[in-house]
Amino acid sequence: MIITETKVRVYYQDTDQMGVVYYGNYARYYEIGRTEMIRSMGFTYKQMEELKILLPARSLKINYHKSAYYDDLLTVRTIIDTIPKVKFPIKTEIYNEKGELINSGETVLVFFSAITNKPVAAPKFFIDEMTRNFSQYSGLSELQK
Repeated sequence: MIITETKVRVYYQDTDQMGVVYYGNYARYYEIGRTEMIRSMGFTYKQMEELKILLPARSLKINYHKSAYYDDLLTVRTIIDTIPKVKFPIKTEIYNEKGELINSGETVLVFFSAITNKPVAAPKFFIDEMTRNFSQYSGLSELQK
Protein backbone atom coordinates (compact mmCIF):
# COMPACT_ATOMS: atom_id res chain seq x y z
CA MET A 1 0.00 0.00 0.00
CA ILE A 2 1.16 3.52 -0.73
CA ILE A 3 -0.22 6.40 1.32
CA THR A 4 0.71 10.05 0.98
CA GLU A 5 -0.64 13.18 2.61
CA THR A 6 -0.84 16.65 1.11
CA LYS A 7 -1.97 19.81 2.89
CA VAL A 8 -4.44 22.04 1.05
CA ARG A 9 -5.64 25.42 2.31
CA VAL A 10 -9.25 26.37 1.57
CA TYR A 11 -9.22 29.73 -0.18
CA TYR A 12 -12.10 32.15 -0.48
CA GLN A 13 -12.49 31.22 -4.16
CA ASP A 14 -13.19 27.60 -3.08
CA THR A 15 -16.27 28.52 -1.07
CA ASP A 16 -19.87 29.48 -1.63
CA GLN A 17 -21.64 32.48 -0.12
CA MET A 18 -21.84 30.69 3.26
CA GLY A 19 -18.08 30.12 3.45
CA VAL A 20 -18.51 26.37 2.84
CA VAL A 21 -16.34 24.59 0.27
CA TYR A 22 -18.33 24.23 -2.96
CA TYR A 23 -18.89 20.51 -3.57
CA GLY A 24 -17.26 20.55 -7.03
CA ASN A 25 -13.91 21.63 -5.59
CA TYR A 26 -13.31 18.28 -3.91
CA ALA A 27 -12.41 16.75 -7.28
CA ARG A 28 -9.63 19.37 -7.53
CA TYR A 29 -8.39 18.45 -4.06
CA TYR A 30 -8.30 14.80 -5.15
CA GLU A 31 -6.22 15.84 -8.18
CA ILE A 32 -3.77 17.77 -6.01
CA GLY A 33 -3.30 14.68 -3.83
CA ARG A 34 -2.78 12.38 -6.85
CA THR A 35 -0.31 14.75 -8.48
CA GLU A 36 1.77 15.04 -5.32
CA MET A 37 1.64 11.28 -4.72
CA ILE A 38 3.05 10.60 -8.19
CA ARG A 39 5.66 13.34 -7.69
CA SER A 40 6.72 11.75 -4.37
CA MET A 41 7.62 8.58 -6.28
CA GLY A 42 10.03 10.47 -8.51
CA PHE A 43 8.10 11.32 -11.65
CA THR A 44 5.36 13.64 -12.82
CA TYR A 45 2.30 13.69 -15.03
CA LYS A 46 4.29 15.92 -17.36
CA GLN A 47 6.96 13.23 -17.79
CA MET A 48 4.27 10.65 -18.53
CA GLU A 49 2.75 12.93 -21.16
CA GLU A 50 6.18 13.43 -22.76
CA LEU A 51 6.28 9.63 -23.13
CA LYS A 52 2.83 9.81 -24.80
CA ILE A 53 1.06 8.22 -21.82
CA LEU A 54 -2.04 10.02 -20.58
CA LEU A 55 -4.11 9.36 -17.46
CA PRO A 56 -7.69 10.49 -18.07
CA ALA A 57 -10.32 9.92 -15.40
CA ARG A 58 -12.74 7.05 -16.03
CA SER A 59 -14.86 7.50 -12.92
CA LEU A 60 -15.14 9.54 -9.76
CA LYS A 61 -17.07 8.65 -6.61
CA ILE A 62 -17.30 11.18 -3.78
CA ASN A 63 -18.85 10.90 -0.33
CA TYR A 64 -19.46 14.11 1.62
CA HIS A 65 -19.35 13.52 5.39
CA LYS A 66 -18.87 17.03 6.82
CA SER A 67 -18.31 20.50 5.42
CA ALA A 68 -14.98 22.27 5.03
CA TYR A 69 -14.81 26.03 5.45
CA TYR A 70 -12.88 29.05 4.29
CA ASP A 71 -9.29 29.07 5.60
CA ASP A 72 -9.36 25.45 6.83
CA LEU A 73 -6.13 23.54 6.37
CA LEU A 74 -7.18 20.18 4.95
CA THR A 75 -5.17 16.97 4.80
CA VAL A 76 -5.67 15.06 1.56
CA ARG A 77 -4.71 11.42 2.07
CA THR A 78 -4.12 9.55 -1.19
CA ILE A 79 -4.15 5.76 -1.02
CA ILE A 80 -3.03 3.18 -3.57
CA ASP A 81 -3.90 -0.33 -2.46
CA THR A 82 -3.40 -2.22 -5.74
CA ILE A 83 -0.71 -2.14 -8.40
CA PRO A 84 -2.42 -0.74 -11.51
CA LYS A 85 -2.70 -2.53 -14.82
CA VAL A 86 -4.75 -0.53 -17.31
CA LYS A 87 -7.10 0.96 -14.73
CA PHE A 88 -5.54 2.91 -11.89
CA PRO A 89 -7.87 3.15 -8.85
CA ILE A 90 -6.90 5.80 -6.30
CA LYS A 91 -8.69 6.26 -2.99
CA THR A 92 -8.82 9.64 -1.30
CA GLU A 93 -9.72 10.74 2.21
CA ILE A 94 -9.87 14.38 3.29
CA TYR A 95 -9.54 15.38 6.94
CA ASN A 96 -10.11 18.72 8.64
CA GLU A 97 -7.73 20.24 11.21
CA LYS A 98 -9.47 18.33 14.01
CA GLY A 99 -8.58 15.08 12.26
CA GLU A 100 -12.21 14.38 11.32
CA LEU A 101 -12.89 12.58 8.06
CA ILE A 102 -14.93 15.08 6.03
CA ASN A 103 -14.78 13.53 2.56
CA SER A 104 -13.85 10.22 0.95
CA GLY A 105 -13.96 8.73 -2.49
CA GLU A 106 -12.24 7.00 -5.35
CA THR A 107 -11.00 8.11 -8.73
CA VAL A 108 -10.26 5.56 -11.42
CA LEU A 109 -7.78 6.70 -14.05
CA VAL A 110 -6.93 4.80 -17.22
CA PHE A 111 -3.52 4.54 -18.85
CA PHE A 112 -4.07 5.82 -22.36
CA SER A 113 -1.78 6.07 -25.38
CA ALA A 114 -1.62 9.53 -26.92
CA ILE A 115 -0.45 7.84 -30.13
CA THR A 116 -3.18 5.21 -30.60
CA ASN A 117 -5.92 6.95 -28.60
CA LYS A 118 -6.61 3.66 -26.83
CA PRO A 119 -6.17 2.27 -23.32
CA VAL A 120 -2.79 0.61 -22.70
CA ALA A 121 -1.09 -1.30 -19.93
CA ALA A 122 0.69 0.84 -17.35
CA PRO A 123 4.27 1.46 -18.48
CA LYS A 124 6.92 -0.85 -17.06
CA PHE A 125 8.85 1.97 -15.38
CA PHE A 126 5.66 3.03 -13.57
CA ILE A 127 4.84 -0.50 -12.42
CA ASP A 128 8.45 -1.06 -11.32
CA GLU A 129 8.40 2.13 -9.22
CA MET A 130 4.98 1.33 -7.76
CA THR A 131 6.12 -2.20 -6.87
CA ARG A 132 9.34 -0.91 -5.32
CA ASN A 133 7.44 1.60 -3.21
CA PHE A 134 4.39 -0.55 -2.51
CA SER A 135 5.70 -2.53 0.42
CA GLN A 136 8.11 0.01 1.89
CA TYR A 137 6.69 3.45 1.14
CA SER A 138 4.25 5.53 3.05
CA GLY A 139 4.26 9.31 2.88
CA LEU A 140 3.13 9.35 6.52
CA SER A 141 5.53 9.95 9.34
CA GLU A 142 5.61 7.37 12.12
CA LEU A 143 3.54 9.72 14.30
CA GLN A 144 0.78 9.94 11.69
CA LYS A 145 0.34 6.17 11.28
